[in-house]
Amino acid sequence: MRAPDYRQILDHEVWAYIARAESFFPPDAAALSIAEQRRCYNQMCAAFHRGRPEGVRTWDEPYGGVACRRYEVADADITVIYYHGGGHIMGDLESHDDVCAEICQRTGYRVVSVDYRLAPETVFPGCFEDALAAFVGIVQAWSGVVAVAGDSAGGNLAAAVAHHARGRIDARIAGQVLIYPALGGDMAQGSYLLHAQAPQLSTADMEVYERLRRGGADIAHGDARFAPLRDADFSHLPPTVLITAECDPLASDGEAYRDAVLAAGGKAVWINEAGLVHGYLRAREKSQKAAASFDRIVIAVAGLGRGEWPVLPD
Repeated sequence: MRAPDYRQILDHEVWAYIARAESFFPPDAAALSIAEQRRCYNQMCAAFHRGRPEGVRTWDEPYGGVACRRYEVADADITVIYYHGGGHIMGDLESHDDVCAEICQRTGYRVVSVDYRLAPETVFPGCFEDALAAFVGIVQAWSGVVAVAGDSAGGNLAAAVAHHARGRIDARIAGQVLIYPALGGDMAQGSYLLHAQAPQLSTADMEVYERLRRGGADIAHGDARFAPLRDADFSHLPPTVLITAECDPLASDGEAYRDAVLAAGGKAVWINEAGLVHGYLRAREKSQKAAASFDRIVIAVAGLGRGEWPVLPD
Protein backbone atom coordinates (compact mmCIF):
# COMPACT_ATOMS: atom_id res chain seq x y z
CA MET A 1 0.00 0.00 0.00
CA ARG A 2 1.56 3.27 -1.16
CA ALA A 3 1.89 5.93 1.54
CA PRO A 4 -0.05 9.14 0.82
CA ASP A 5 1.82 12.28 -0.19
CA TYR A 6 0.85 14.53 2.68
CA ARG A 7 2.57 17.47 1.00
CA GLN A 8 -0.23 17.38 -1.57
CA ILE A 9 -3.10 16.49 0.79
CA LEU A 10 -2.54 19.00 3.58
CA ASP A 11 -2.79 22.74 2.98
CA HIS A 12 -0.42 25.40 4.24
CA GLU A 13 -2.61 26.23 7.25
CA VAL A 14 -2.54 22.63 8.47
CA TRP A 15 1.20 22.39 7.89
CA ALA A 16 1.69 25.58 9.91
CA TYR A 17 -0.33 24.03 12.72
CA ILE A 18 1.73 20.83 12.55
CA ALA A 19 5.00 22.75 12.68
CA ARG A 20 3.92 24.68 15.75
CA ALA A 21 2.52 21.59 17.47
CA GLU A 22 5.73 19.65 16.83
CA SER A 23 7.80 22.47 18.30
CA PHE A 24 6.29 21.43 21.64
CA PHE A 25 5.35 17.77 21.12
CA PRO A 26 7.88 16.19 18.73
CA PRO A 27 7.02 13.37 16.31
CA ASP A 28 9.03 10.89 18.41
CA ALA A 29 7.36 11.90 21.68
CA ALA A 30 6.04 8.38 22.29
CA ALA A 31 9.65 7.32 22.92
CA LEU A 32 10.07 9.85 25.74
CA SER A 33 9.43 9.16 29.40
CA ILE A 34 5.85 9.54 30.59
CA ALA A 35 6.80 12.64 32.54
CA GLU A 36 8.41 14.21 29.46
CA GLN A 37 5.46 13.34 27.25
CA ARG A 38 3.09 14.98 29.69
CA ARG A 39 5.29 18.05 29.99
CA CYS A 40 5.45 18.43 26.20
CA TYR A 41 1.74 17.77 25.77
CA ASN A 42 0.77 20.27 28.46
CA GLN A 43 3.00 22.92 26.91
CA MET A 44 1.46 22.29 23.50
CA CYS A 45 -2.09 22.51 24.82
CA ALA A 46 -1.30 25.71 26.71
CA ALA A 47 0.23 27.26 23.58
CA PHE A 48 -2.95 26.64 21.59
CA HIS A 49 -5.41 27.56 24.37
CA ARG A 50 -7.81 30.21 23.02
CA GLY A 51 -9.15 31.33 26.37
CA ARG A 52 -12.74 30.99 27.55
CA PRO A 53 -15.50 32.93 25.83
CA GLU A 54 -17.05 35.74 27.83
CA GLY A 55 -19.88 34.67 30.08
CA VAL A 56 -18.76 31.09 30.67
CA ARG A 57 -18.57 30.24 34.37
CA THR A 58 -16.64 27.26 35.73
CA TRP A 59 -16.55 25.17 38.89
CA ASP A 60 -14.03 22.45 39.71
CA GLU A 61 -15.97 19.81 41.62
CA PRO A 62 -16.13 16.01 41.82
CA TYR A 63 -18.86 13.80 40.41
CA GLY A 64 -18.90 10.17 41.42
CA GLY A 65 -15.65 10.81 43.28
CA VAL A 66 -13.88 11.92 40.07
CA ALA A 67 -12.46 15.40 39.61
CA CYS A 68 -14.44 17.35 37.00
CA ARG A 69 -14.90 20.88 35.71
CA ARG A 70 -18.39 22.25 35.09
CA TYR A 71 -19.03 24.97 32.49
CA GLU A 72 -22.24 27.00 32.31
CA VAL A 73 -23.53 30.15 30.65
CA ALA A 74 -27.02 29.75 32.15
CA ASP A 75 -29.23 27.11 33.69
CA ALA A 76 -29.65 24.25 31.22
CA ASP A 77 -31.69 21.07 30.95
CA ILE A 78 -29.00 19.46 28.78
CA THR A 79 -25.58 18.36 30.01
CA VAL A 80 -22.66 17.39 27.79
CA ILE A 81 -20.18 15.02 29.45
CA TYR A 82 -16.78 15.49 27.80
CA TYR A 83 -13.83 13.08 27.97
CA HIS A 84 -10.50 14.57 26.87
CA GLY A 85 -7.95 12.97 24.56
CA GLY A 86 -4.29 12.23 25.18
CA GLY A 87 -3.75 8.52 24.53
CA HIS A 88 -5.04 7.61 28.01
CA ILE A 89 -1.67 8.78 29.35
CA MET A 90 -1.87 12.58 28.92
CA GLY A 91 -4.40 15.37 29.28
CA ASP A 92 -6.40 16.86 32.12
CA LEU A 93 -8.91 19.58 32.90
CA GLU A 94 -6.60 22.22 31.39
CA SER A 95 -5.73 20.47 28.12
CA HIS A 96 -9.25 20.77 26.67
CA ASP A 97 -10.51 23.66 28.78
CA ASP A 98 -11.11 26.04 25.87
CA VAL A 99 -12.79 23.33 23.77
CA CYS A 100 -15.28 22.61 26.54
CA ALA A 101 -15.85 26.31 27.23
CA GLU A 102 -16.58 27.01 23.56
CA ILE A 103 -19.00 24.08 23.29
CA CYS A 104 -20.77 25.43 26.36
CA GLN A 105 -20.95 29.01 25.07
CA ARG A 106 -22.05 28.07 21.55
CA THR A 107 -24.72 25.54 22.56
CA GLY A 108 -25.89 27.05 25.84
CA TYR A 109 -25.63 23.58 27.37
CA ARG A 110 -23.92 22.66 30.61
CA VAL A 111 -20.60 20.92 29.89
CA VAL A 112 -18.77 18.75 32.41
CA SER A 113 -15.20 17.74 31.64
CA VAL A 114 -13.97 14.55 33.34
CA ASP A 115 -10.44 14.26 34.75
CA TYR A 116 -10.13 10.47 34.68
CA ARG A 117 -7.00 8.76 35.98
CA LEU A 118 -4.23 8.08 33.47
CA ALA A 119 -1.99 5.17 32.52
CA PRO A 120 0.51 3.82 33.31
CA GLU A 121 -0.17 4.68 36.96
CA THR A 122 -3.77 3.51 36.46
CA VAL A 123 -4.21 0.69 33.95
CA PHE A 124 -7.39 -0.66 32.40
CA PRO A 125 -10.11 -0.73 33.61
CA GLY A 126 -9.24 2.17 35.89
CA CYS A 127 -9.78 4.99 33.39
CA PHE A 128 -13.08 3.45 32.27
CA GLU A 129 -14.22 3.08 35.88
CA ASP A 130 -13.54 6.79 36.43
CA ALA A 131 -15.39 7.69 33.23
CA LEU A 132 -18.38 5.62 34.30
CA ALA A 133 -18.37 6.84 37.91
CA ALA A 134 -18.34 10.46 36.74
CA PHE A 135 -21.15 9.72 34.28
CA VAL A 136 -23.31 8.22 37.03
CA GLY A 137 -22.59 11.14 39.36
CA ILE A 138 -23.43 13.69 36.68
CA VAL A 139 -26.73 12.09 35.61
CA GLN A 140 -27.74 11.91 39.26
CA ALA A 141 -26.97 15.61 39.75
CA TRP A 142 -29.39 16.86 37.06
CA SER A 143 -32.67 15.48 35.78
CA GLY A 144 -32.39 16.54 32.13
CA VAL A 145 -30.89 14.70 29.18
CA VAL A 146 -27.18 14.14 28.71
CA ALA A 147 -24.93 13.72 25.70
CA VAL A 148 -21.50 12.13 25.82
CA ALA A 149 -18.60 13.43 23.77
CA GLY A 150 -14.86 13.08 23.57
CA ASP A 151 -11.85 13.19 21.31
CA SER A 152 -9.32 10.43 20.64
CA ALA A 153 -8.92 8.45 23.89
CA GLY A 154 -11.86 10.45 25.22
CA GLY A 155 -13.96 9.25 22.29
CA ASN A 156 -13.11 5.72 23.34
CA LEU A 157 -14.33 6.42 26.88
CA ALA A 158 -17.50 8.20 25.75
CA ALA A 159 -18.48 5.25 23.56
CA ALA A 160 -17.51 2.71 26.20
CA VAL A 161 -19.76 4.46 28.73
CA ALA A 162 -22.64 4.59 26.24
CA HIS A 163 -22.30 0.85 25.57
CA HIS A 164 -22.10 -0.02 29.26
CA ALA A 165 -24.99 2.25 30.31
CA ARG A 166 -27.57 0.44 28.16
CA GLY A 167 -30.03 -1.33 30.41
CA ARG A 168 -27.89 -0.68 33.48
CA ILE A 169 -28.11 3.03 34.26
CA ASP A 170 -31.26 5.15 34.29
CA ALA A 171 -30.13 8.00 32.07
CA ARG A 172 -31.55 9.79 29.06
CA ILE A 173 -28.59 9.82 26.67
CA ALA A 174 -29.52 12.11 23.78
CA GLY A 175 -26.52 11.09 21.70
CA GLN A 176 -22.79 10.71 21.44
CA VAL A 177 -20.29 12.80 19.48
CA LEU A 178 -17.03 10.96 18.93
CA ILE A 179 -14.17 13.06 17.57
CA TYR A 180 -11.34 11.11 15.87
CA PRO A 181 -12.03 8.35 18.42
CA ALA A 182 -9.81 5.36 19.19
CA LEU A 183 -12.44 2.63 19.22
CA GLY A 184 -10.24 -0.47 19.03
CA GLY A 185 -10.24 -1.19 15.31
CA ASP A 186 -8.02 -3.70 13.53
CA MET A 187 -4.53 -2.20 13.30
CA ALA A 188 -3.66 -4.56 10.44
CA GLN A 189 -5.97 -2.96 7.90
CA GLY A 190 -7.61 0.22 6.61
CA SER A 191 -6.35 3.60 7.76
CA TYR A 192 -4.03 1.96 10.28
CA LEU A 193 -1.99 0.83 7.26
CA LEU A 194 -2.71 3.65 4.81
CA HIS A 195 -1.94 6.39 7.34
CA ALA A 196 0.51 4.47 9.52
CA GLN A 197 3.00 7.35 9.29
CA ALA A 198 0.56 10.26 9.35
CA PRO A 199 1.64 13.54 10.94
CA GLN A 200 0.55 14.03 14.57
CA LEU A 201 -0.27 10.35 15.21
CA SER A 202 1.19 7.13 13.84
CA THR A 203 0.03 3.55 14.17
CA ALA A 204 3.20 2.86 16.16
CA ASP A 205 2.20 5.60 18.60
CA MET A 206 -1.19 3.92 19.03
CA GLU A 207 0.49 0.61 19.78
CA VAL A 208 2.56 2.27 22.52
CA TYR A 209 -0.49 3.89 24.09
CA GLU A 210 -2.45 0.63 23.98
CA ARG A 211 0.36 -1.28 25.70
CA LEU A 212 0.56 1.31 28.46
CA ARG A 213 -3.19 1.22 28.99
CA ARG A 214 -3.19 -2.57 29.19
CA GLY A 215 -0.36 -2.58 31.72
CA GLY A 216 0.79 -5.91 30.31
CA ALA A 217 -2.55 -7.60 30.91
CA ASP A 218 -4.54 -9.53 28.33
CA ILE A 219 -7.92 -7.98 27.57
CA ALA A 220 -10.84 -10.16 26.55
CA HIS A 221 -11.46 -9.67 22.84
CA GLY A 222 -15.11 -8.69 23.30
CA ASP A 223 -14.59 -6.27 26.18
CA ALA A 224 -16.31 -3.10 24.96
CA ARG A 225 -15.04 -1.19 28.00
CA PHE A 226 -11.60 -1.36 26.37
CA ALA A 227 -12.56 -1.34 22.68
CA PRO A 228 -16.17 -0.42 21.85
CA LEU A 229 -15.78 -1.73 18.29
CA ARG A 230 -15.34 -5.23 19.69
CA ASP A 231 -18.76 -5.30 21.31
CA ALA A 232 -21.04 -8.07 20.08
CA ASP A 233 -24.13 -5.87 20.44
CA PHE A 234 -24.58 -2.44 18.85
CA SER A 235 -28.33 -2.20 19.38
CA HIS A 236 -30.05 0.47 21.48
CA LEU A 237 -27.13 2.89 21.37
CA PRO A 238 -27.89 6.61 21.31
CA PRO A 239 -27.75 8.50 17.99
CA THR A 240 -24.10 8.76 17.11
CA VAL A 241 -22.01 11.31 15.22
CA LEU A 242 -18.47 10.27 14.34
CA ILE A 243 -16.07 12.90 13.02
CA THR A 244 -12.62 11.74 11.98
CA ALA A 245 -9.59 13.19 10.20
CA GLU A 246 -8.67 11.93 6.74
CA CYS A 247 -4.94 11.71 7.52
CA ASP A 248 -5.20 9.71 10.73
CA PRO A 249 -4.69 6.00 11.49
CA LEU A 250 -7.96 6.10 13.45
CA ALA A 251 -10.17 7.17 10.53
CA SER A 252 -11.33 3.61 9.82
CA ASP A 253 -12.65 3.27 13.37
CA GLY A 254 -15.28 5.90 12.60
CA GLU A 255 -16.44 4.13 9.47
CA ALA A 256 -16.54 0.70 11.12
CA TYR A 257 -18.45 1.99 14.15
CA ARG A 258 -21.00 3.78 11.99
CA ASP A 259 -21.56 0.63 9.96
CA ALA A 260 -22.01 -1.48 13.11
CA VAL A 261 -24.59 0.92 14.57
CA LEU A 262 -26.53 1.12 11.32
CA ALA A 263 -26.47 -2.66 10.90
CA ALA A 264 -28.04 -2.96 14.37
CA GLY A 265 -30.86 -0.60 13.38
CA GLY A 266 -29.47 2.48 15.09
CA LYS A 267 -28.74 6.04 13.97
CA ALA A 268 -25.20 7.01 13.06
CA VAL A 269 -23.36 9.33 10.70
CA TRP A 270 -19.64 9.39 9.90
CA ILE A 271 -17.84 12.48 8.57
CA ASN A 272 -14.22 11.98 7.51
CA GLU A 273 -12.77 15.47 7.37
CA ALA A 274 -10.64 15.92 4.24
CA GLY A 275 -7.17 17.37 4.64
CA LEU A 276 -7.03 17.20 8.43
CA VAL A 277 -4.87 15.32 10.92
CA HIS A 278 -5.37 13.85 14.36
CA GLY A 279 -5.68 16.46 17.09
CA TYR A 280 -6.93 19.20 14.77
CA LEU A 281 -9.24 20.69 17.42
CA ARG A 282 -6.20 22.69 18.49
CA ALA A 283 -5.88 24.07 14.94
CA ARG A 284 -9.35 25.58 14.76
CA GLU A 285 -8.09 29.16 15.17
CA LYS A 286 -5.50 28.93 12.37
CA SER A 287 -7.04 26.42 9.94
CA GLN A 288 -10.26 27.10 8.05
CA LYS A 289 -10.81 23.37 7.63
CA ALA A 290 -10.38 22.73 11.35
CA ALA A 291 -12.69 25.64 12.20
CA ALA A 292 -15.37 24.31 9.82
CA SER A 293 -15.11 20.87 11.40
CA PHE A 294 -15.45 22.33 14.88
CA ASP A 295 -18.57 24.13 13.66
CA ARG A 296 -19.97 20.74 12.62
CA ILE A 297 -19.10 19.29 16.01
CA VAL A 298 -20.95 22.08 17.78
CA ILE A 299 -23.95 21.72 15.45
CA ALA A 300 -24.01 17.97 16.15
CA VAL A 301 -23.86 18.45 19.92
CA ALA A 302 -26.57 21.11 19.82
CA GLY A 303 -28.86 19.07 17.58
CA LEU A 304 -28.53 15.86 19.56
CA GLY A 305 -29.28 17.75 22.76
CA ARG A 306 -32.55 18.93 21.21
CA GLY A 307 -33.41 15.41 20.09
CA GLU A 308 -32.97 16.16 16.39
CA TRP A 309 -31.97 13.63 13.71
CA PRO A 310 -30.29 13.89 11.33
CA VAL A 311 -28.01 16.57 12.69
CA LEU A 312 -25.42 16.39 9.90
CA PRO A 313 -25.55 15.16 6.31
CA ASP A 314 -23.86 11.81 5.63
